[in-house]
Amino acid sequence: MAIFIATITGLVLQPLPQGAIVIAAIAVAAITGTLSPAEALSGYSDSTVWLIVAAFLLCRGFIATGLGRRIAFLVVRAFGSSTLRLGYALTLADTIIAPATPSNTARAGGILFPVVRSLSSCLGSEPGQTAGRAGAFLMFNEFQVNLVTSALFLTGVAPNAMMVRLAGESFGYQVTWFGWLRAAFLPALVSLIIIPILLYWLLKPEVKRTEDAAGHAARELARMGPLSRGEGRMLLVFVGTLGFWATGQWTGLNPTAVALAGIAALLTLRVLSWEDVLGERGAWDALIWFGGLLSLASGLGRLGVADAMASALKSGFSGMSSWVPGFALVVLAYVYSHYFIASMTAHATALYLPACMAAVSLGTPLPLAVMVLAFANSLNAGTTTYGTGPSPIYFGAGYLGQAAWWKYGFLVSVANLAIWLIVGGAWWRLLGLW
Repeated sequence: MAIFIATITGLVLQPLPQGAIVIAAIAVAAITGTLSPAEALSGYSDSTVWLIVAAFLLCRGFIATGLGRRIAFLVVRAFGSSTLRLGYALTLADTIIAPATPSNTARAGGILFPVVRSLSSCLGSEPGQTAGRAGAFLMFNEFQVNLVTSALFLTGVAPNAMMVRLAGESFGYQVTWFGWLRAAFLPALVSLIIIPILLYWLLKPEVKRTEDAAGHAARELARMGPLSRGEGRMLLVFVGTLGFWATGQWTGLNPTAVALAGIAALLTLRVLSWEDVLGERGAWDALIWFGGLLSLASGLGRLGVADAMASALKSGFSGMSSWVPGFALVVLAYVYSHYFIASMTAHATALYLPACMAAVSLGTPLPLAVMVLAFANSLNAGTTTYGTGPSPIYFGAGYLGQAAWWKYGFLVSVANLAIWLIVGGAWWRLLGLW
């Protein structure tokens, strides 16, 4: 427990990169005999870890071929005739790209930020006096919907897979790629519809019509030229991978095997080179910290720490007569504790398992606790200027001040909680999660 708490503290305070902290943690666990070397390294053989690595490499293909930017500009050209529709166009582009980008920073920052920034300039909106013309809305809207698409797909952001693994290790509850999508689909859809309208009303962009944006997108597409061979092959592999992921419950194909087959296809088709694979730092960084954290989490279960925590939480909540208000309090605490944490990964590592245990000890149905808190781990990151990787990128663009960012971030978090607990609650009841 001491090693695990020290690791969490390091992930929150970040005196070193998170990969370095995890390496130190598993080294201490092995050297002290707390875990055997095989146990300390067991997380690196987990299939979920390699699913995330493969998804990072798929994302590399999107960026390297330019397919991600092309999709964004195609959507903007088709739907960007007004500022609000432009917000929805960028939302659609993020949603299309999300299943293959387990880094919301890569998706929002690497692929879509340059698009949003150039569109804002095209509409005469720059940081400062003209920020309110359109840029403030477009920037903050893309940042917020990126967190919803992170919650929508199991491969939308790396901590999702870690939480699925923790749920399987600690509770024996297994979540598939399609099972995650099915549970998140309706509340995410409602959020993706409501958030642009809410932010349009709150931020009141001065520019209402944006024919120039569609023209700008058309010019960028013309500059890119026709679909390249690499883009076509990337699109084919991406669609095929999504198809096999979505039908895995009927075909029996393991999602990690499908993802690795997709990477093999990209290498064989020369969409990616081996140098591209070696150069994808995000994938190998995720392998180090994700695999190590799984080893530590497995150790907590193996040595009885998780059971002890569950017993303590159960006795602490034993006086409550109904699980519903208690679960609502657990969700609220989980969401708003992110004001004190600057990483979705650190949040999931530190609080996901204890929050699940607290919820279950109240009598909350296990599937509901596992899924709702996993979704909340993405939705909670929109409240501050430091809550997740894209936060400093979009805030640093200078279109929205810090006070406004925190105010509107809080209002969006309230809207998301209402949508996911009310609409989602009815949807999950229909699906039999509770």
